[in-house]
Amino acid sequence: MRTEYGKLNKMEMGIWECCELLNDVIDESDPDLDEPQIEHLLQTAEAIRKDYPNEDWMHLTGLIHDLGKVLLHPGFGELPQWAVVGDTFPVGCAFDKSIVHHKYFEENPDYHNSDYNTKSGVYSEGCGLNNVMMSWGHDDYMYLVAKGNNTTLPPAALFIIRYHSFYGEASFTIPTLIDIDSNLYIEPMHTKYCCSIA
Repeated sequence: MRTEYGKLNKMEMGIWECCELLNDVIDESDPDLDEPQIEHLLQTAEAIRKDYPNEDWMHLTGLIHDLGKVLLHPGFGELPQWAVVGDTFPVGCAFDKSIVHHKYFEENPDYHNSDYNTKSGVYSEGCGLNNVMMSWGHDDYMYLVAKGNNTTLPPAALFIIRYHSFYGEASFTIPTLIDIDSNLYIEPMHTKYCCSIA
């Protein structure tokens, strides 16, 4: 999916037009949200604006952080919810027991692959999240859209977009410099604007 959707050839539109596509989308994986995604985007951006009035890039990041959910829309292939929403997690290493529905990984061939089922798996310990392949979903898609369109958002914004659905801990998450800067913002995004950390 990453290769297919990384081509960025499904549709061309502005930010607000994309927000409007989410008017009828409800993320079934999020028990905290029983509202259309467009409302969630606007509420997130407004809450961030109140707390960080001088950080324009954060307001925009709050507005666009979930735009990757357009993958649920027919114009983008109408992917099923399980392929677009929910928590993200690293692949290529053991599945952390904190991942929701962890028991279902036992049916995944990677679960039994000795190269992948150790704590660090194919990664070097302390390599930083930017060097880890994450499961596919709306976060990674929006990250690819921003990068593929030469965004002027700062690296911290891209980090927030890419990892806002990742709640796990693992040995490779020892921070890199960009992780340290971005984590100043990701914690408030998780706890205050997106959803609560379990």
